[in-house]
Amino acid sequence: MTGLSALWLPILVSAVVVFVVSSIIHMVTPWHKNDYPKMPNEDAFRSAVRPLAIPPGDYMVPRPVGTAEMRSPAFAEKLAEGPVLVVTVLPNRMTSMARNLSLWFVYLVVVALFAAYIAGRALPPAAAGARIVQFAGATAFAGYALGLWQMSIWYQRAWSITIKATVDALIYAVLTGLVLAWLWPH
Repeated sequence: MTGLSALWLPILVSAVVVFVVSSIIHMVTPWHKNDYPKMPNEDAFRSAVRPLAIPPGDYMVPRPVGTAEMRSPAFAEKLAEGPVLVVTVLPNRMTSMARNLSLWFVYLVVVALFAAYIAGRALPPAAAGARIVQFAGATAFAGYALGLWQMSIWYQRAWSITIKATVDALIYAVLTGLVLAWLWPH
């Protein structure tokens, strides 16, 4: 067993490495460029929904109030008429990249913390690097990827987005495992 207090440097370094690599993946490569295409007739859509002043939040349209309504002919008609949407409404302003990047870094530290904790509980100081990568990488992969699949399963988010994010997660997990193995206490 390796104490978590001995793993703070590997945790922070792995978060920094993943932060830099994720920035390169998202800002330099075209890998995620077409994840969210432009809505057809965007201006007409914006003009139609703007007067509704929908507050920021997550919405489902149409949204039944219960299972009885979900089974009703009237609700089936709403679905057939369309549109059927799961939508997130953001505030009417530019989002703060500093805030988002700060939260992303905190998330990376949390995933690395769990990866280090699991590996540290299972492995002693001076453990073999491959075993560290195995435990830490698998834990990091679970933290980075598995929750993403729910969005495609339940809300029909494009599987291409989920698969690309899962590939990203695999890269991040391998990097997390490698950094933890590199800086693991001996």
